[in-house]
Amino acid sequence: MSAQQIDINKKSEEAMNSILNEHKQLLKQFDFQQLSALVDPIQKAKAIFLIGMGRSGLMMKAAAMRLMHLGFTAYVVGETTTPAIGSGDLLIAGSGSGTTSTVIRAAKTAKDQNAQVACFTTDAASELAALSDYIVTIPAAQKQAHENTVSDQYAGSLFEQALLLFFDALMQTLWSIDGSSAEELYKRHSNLE
Repeated sequence: MSAQQIDINKKSEEAMNSILNEHKQLLKQFDFQQLSALVDPIQKAKAIFLIGMGRSGLMMKAAAMRLMHLGFTAYVVGETTTPAIGSGDLLIAGSGSGTTSTVIRAAKTAKDQNAQVACFTTDAASELAALSDYIVTIPAAQKQAHENTVSDQYAGSLFEQALLLFFDALMQTLWSIDGSSAEELYKRHSNLE
């Protein structure tokens, strides 16, 4: 192995340790009551709609898939087969800044249709948070923060990673309450691949 390859390997290991340490620090500041408050509205929702833009949107798509695997009726906002939201439904929005215009419009529409709104954001005082019935504040850097005081990663990477991890923790909690076997969940996996 060349000296250059050894150096690259070392840098990759250092990067991974840095990312993991950021999540450990974030975990110390996180309020799990905010996350557990979502269990009841998710369980009671007729349908669950998920929205986020950019990389946050990708995390929300993963969350929608997790909900579907658990047997919930879940839709990704913007997909061609997503129906109208209505009373008894739940919109779950992910926006680090809490100011993403498309996400704000969706939250306003959900409220106008008497649906509940939950959000994952870094800013509990944001417009999205003000529209939400449930707020999960992830103490990560926003994508506009370039001073590296919270994270050494680019843009909103820590928020997006944490969004996926905390939603997966929520899914594990819902699964443990549900008691379904892994085999039962697997029946809902796509078989058209």
